[in-house]
Amino acid sequence: MPAHEMELLLQIFDQSYDKKSWHGPNLRGSIRGVEVHQAAWRPATGRHNIWEQVVHAAYWKYIVRRRLLGEKKGSFPLKGSNWFTRPETMSDDAWRDDVSLLEETHQKLRTAIVALSPEDLRVKPPGSKVSNAMILTGIAAHDVYHAG
Repeated sequence: MPAHEMELLLQIFDQSYDKKSWHGPNLRGSIRGVEVHQAAWRPATGRHNIWEQVVHAAYWKYIVRRRLLGEKKGSFPLKGSNWFTRPETMSDDAWRDDVSLLEETHQKLRTAIVALSPEDLRVKPPGSKVSNAMILTGIAAHDVYHAG
């Protein structure tokens, strides 16, 4: 994969999270200005709230980074996987901490992507049916999906 395709992949990744894009709000933009009571509001029993969506997105960014780097499980800062019941503590600080977790996991994943060679994008990580490129376009789509 040529270098210009790496640049395009990073552009897609960035636009899905926090850079200006044509499709409307990205993930970071969709939570800008959301206050703790809004983040904790649950639309119906058994449905996820905004807060849970934020932590879910952070978790999957962690998973993608771990797969790219071949790291072992167990380093996500919260116990559990995929969906995390939120809020545990209804406070502005707790909400900001989880938004910070999303930002940190995004930046760590972006750093891992930048370190890849174009050839690395064709590689299928152990246990995966798809290439790193497909995984990365998938996590970008995941961000846009949850921004909605």
